[in-house]
Amino acid sequence: MNPARATASPPPSLLGVFAHPDDESLLSGGVLAQHAAGGARTGVVTTTWAPTGHRSAELADALGVLGAGAPRMLGYGDARDNASAPGRPRLLDAPLDEVIARLVAQVREFRPAVVITHDALGQLTGHPDHRHTHRVALLAVEAAAYAHLYPEAGAPWQTGALYSATHPHSGVGGLGPLLTRVGKAVLSTPDAYATVTVDVAAWLDRKWAAIRAHRSQVAGERPLPGILSRLGQEARDRILGTEYYTRPSLTPPPAGTGQGRLTA
Repeated sequence: MNPARATASPPPSLLGVFAHPDDESLLSGGVLAQHAAGGARTGVVTTTWAPTGHRSAELADALGVLGAGAPRMLGYGDARDNASAPGRPRLLDAPLDEVIARLVAQVREFRPAVVITHDALGQLTGHPDHRHTHRVALLAVEAAAYAHLYPEAGAPWQTGALYSATHPHSGVGGLGPLLTRVGKAVLSTPDAYATVTVDVAAWLDRKWAAIRAHRSQVAGERPLPGILSRLGQEARDRILGTEYYTRPSLTPPPAGTGQGRLTA
């Protein structure tokens, strides 16, 4: 099957907003590859780590595999790595208005139909950078549509939809034991909140190649790329072959809506 023909109509332009280099590949590598193969513009904003050094070079390689252009790094410090952005505040410590303004500029420059980001729980492990990136993305996507907010950040742009990458309780599968074994949390959402389930089997080669491009993480014992690299292909494909998304909402949406693809 030609991945470019996996959807009935061209997919919408897509901008990912993620906390760390490798989050984009692990959480949404399949959907990013799917949209790029279908001819959509795709890009990724990374809120932490300096745009120099090995992590940024690895990110550039991963985005090249996924067809998502050059890195767009805000350059804030990782909450758990003091060496991530020397001389810069941690994302958690940076003024909220400043972070929103910088992300609004990225949204207005890229003009995406769809934005994807972390879920409110912090995408399984509850990393504080994941949770804060989720908050900032929601605020920036809304603010980007208003001409009187952050006028210095460019012409207003209304994004069609925002989705959070998530894991429903029933979709954690074999990933849960792998994370708890190295002392990480496993925070999943009720199944009713996962409104879109995307089978990314056709793009698994690209997704896995993008994950492997984060070489420093593959070499580690606790990072998920390293954990996955020590699995057999069959087990790894089961974990990576499905991606789950939800539209942030205060109440559970109707079950079974929007299966199979993201829409604007």
